[in-house]
Amino acid sequence: MMLAYLGVLLAGIACMALLDARFRLVFGAPGRRRRAIVVLGVGLVFFLAWDVAGIALGIFHRGENAVSTGILLAPELPLEELVFLGFLCYLTLVLYTGALRLIAAKEAARR
Repeated sequence: MMLAYLGVLLAGIACMALLDARFRLVFGAPGRRRRAIVVLGVGLVFFLAWDVAGIALGIFHRGENAVSTGILLAPELPLEELVFLGFLCYLTLVLYTGALRLIAAKEAARR
């Protein structure tokens, strides 16, 4: 059970990557790969800095549980948090570009 949470996060990322590849939303879109990498990286750095600040201020604490790996990247910062932040940023990009595509299709159908 130690890898359950990390496994679920990685499975979620894999499913989003399949959707991304199928519909060419984020990384699969022609000419947008570099932009997607930058946006994903900036989001990841921002949220990681947010977590580090929260940990330094004593706001965030890591809770012991049976589903985490127990690997810490820093005090109170588990490996799963970094993967979750990547998942969150990637999910946001997929949802945003998917919503734009749906809105554009609806507008095109109206005309």
